[in-house]
Amino acid sequence: MKKQIRIFILTVLIILPSALKSQVLITILLGDKLNTDKIEFGLVGGWNHANIYTIDDASALNSLDIGFYFHFLLKNSSYFSTGVLVKSSVGASGLPVYSMDDPDFDAVFKDGSLTKKIPVFYVPLLYHQRFNNRWYIEAGPQLGLIHQCVDIFEAEKLGGDLKFTLSVKDQYKHIDAGLLAGAGYKFRKQVKSMAVGINYYYGLVDVSSDPAQEIRNSALYFYIKIPIGVGKEKEVILDI
Repeated sequence: MKKQIRIFILTVLIILPSALKSQVLITILLGDKLNTDKIEFGLVGGWNHANIYTIDDASALNSLDIGFYFHFLLKNSSYFSTGVLVKSSVGASGLPVYSMDDPDFDAVFKDGSLTKKIPVFYVPLLYHQRFNNRWYIEAGPQLGLIHQCVDIFEAEKLGGDLKFTLSVKDQYKHIDAGLLAGAGYKFRKQVKSMAVGINYYYGLVDVSSDPAQEIRNSALYFYIKIPIGVGKEKEVILDI
């Protein structure tokens, strides 16, 4: 089992940059192959409430998440939980705009607001403990691969809304990392069951490449997990 876990993590890290756009489709097609007596596999999706806790007066950024998960049975009701959030963003909104050294641009957006959007492919590495095969808690590190970051300038002018999106990927490092912990509830007592839960992420890494600005992320995740390819057991679980 430990060898399978190591192979899975290594494979994820190798294929992540080039193959993530097709991962959800692949996981659905291969669900019946990936689920075994000791491995639970499925899709996870939900909503996150993110913030940059090192910037004062920043407001939360809300976004949707989607990805896939694995639970590897360790012993009895203990699991190693991992996977990939294929679509997920952190960041913050309601920030003051900064100068672009363009007088016309600065005049238009000077009273506007700025949103920092940081898309990240997150990989949680969690210890997952179940109680009576219904309630569970989990905790551990979470690693992230940052890509395609943008600053979004917004302003209201002449009764309309203006928006300008600027690519700022060079202002960020490639890796985010922190701690993730939370709890959830399984709808059925079967080993493989739909579940809902909540997790909190606390970033430990300054992801900004600008020494003048420290950016550390946090996020509150609300999610639902749906097992894929579990045969007859799946049919029972979904009949609710």
